[in-house]
Amino acid sequence: MKLDEFFRCVGGDYGEAKARFQNDERIVRFLNMFPGDDSMQNLRNAMNAGDTPTAFRAVHTLKGVALNLGLGSLAHASSQMTEALRGQDSMPESVQPLYEAVQKEHTAVCSALEQLEK
Repeated sequence: MKLDEFFRCVGGDYGEAKARFQNDERIVRFLNMFPGDDSMQNLRNAMNAGDTPTAFRAVHTLKGVALNLGLGSLAHASSQMTEALRGQDSMPESVQPLYEAVQKEHTAVCSALEQLEK
C-alpha cells in the first residue's frame, strides 16, 4: 500500500502529514513508531481497572499522537472519549462505546501499517 492510500484507508490526511513532516521518508519513519507507542495499552489497562484518571491521560496522549501523525479518524474518536472523561471522577457508562470506537480506529491504523510499503 502506498502512503496516500494508507491515509485514505485510515481516514487520515496525507497532505497534513506531508506539510508537518516535509517528506514521505519522515512520515513513514514516524508512522513506524506508532505500534510501539504504549498509549493504547495504557488505555486498555485503565479501562479494565476502571481507572478514570489514567484512562483520560492515556486517551488524551493517543489523541495527540494521532493528530501529530495526521490520523484523523483515530484523533476524532480519541477526542470524543477524552472529552467524555474530562473532569470525571468515575467511569461514565457512556464511555464504553467511545472506547470501542477508539479500539476500532487503532486496530485499523495498525492493520494498514502492516500493508504499508516500506
